[in-house]
Amino acid sequence: MTTVLTPASPLTAADRCDRCGAQAYLRVVLLSGGELLFCAHHGRKFEPELKKIAAEIQDETERLTTVPASAEEER
Repeated sequence: MTTVLTPASPLTAADRCDRCGAQAYLRVVLLSGGELLFCAHHGRKFEPELKKIAAEIQDETERLTTVPASAEEER
């Protein structure tokens, strides 16, 4: 997935996938002006189509594999 750095605010647990309702890790700003949110699964599934209609893609899927600092301190 192509990442575009934007001044958009980070996605939170309150942001939900428009397809399934899971936590969103991708924000797609459309050329037509709207935005869509996707979980990592649906972001990957629809990636080819999204790239055709996206003005920007905010990809935060790396958060799925990083260990929070508080978890590292407990080790």
